[in-house]
Amino acid sequence: MKATATDMLQLGGAQGDERPVGRSIKRGLFGTCPACGRGRLFRSFLKSVEACDACGERMDHHRADDFPPYIVVTIVGHVVLGGYMMTDLVLPLSTWQHLAIWAPVTLASSLALMQPVKGAVIGLQWALRMHGFGGHDDGPEDILPPRETSA
Repeated sequence: MKATATDMLQLGGAQGDERPVGRSIKRGLFGTCPACGRGRLFRSFLKSVEACDACGERMDHHRADDFPPYIVVTIVGHVVLGGYMMTDLVLPLSTWQHLAIWAPVTLASSLALMQPVKGAVIGLQWALRMHGFGGHDDGPEDILPPRETSA
């Protein structure tokens, strides 16, 4: 079965304005609108704005729910584990000393990375026209035809 133009529009593959993925992610990392790069992306720490103040692009239909924390945990986990292992090789510290060093580092780096990573995920979703950023509704889709019941 061949994909039609309607199918491509439905899946966000419309050939409209170009949305470079790298630029959109970079703008999201800096907390600006992925469309124009001028408006703010967040109104509070992790709450995104309804729409961009500069260009009017709607931001309320993004779905950056669990993915940003997974990315942050992966990054912080690798950095903290590497730092712990290098520190343990150079300075043999007790467990409570390691805990006193690495618990605040883990907390601070997680809080510092969460908003930029969420902005990058929103920028990625905007660039790929996901979750309503492509101009179509983000409602449930009927992929399978309804079952025939024999009564």
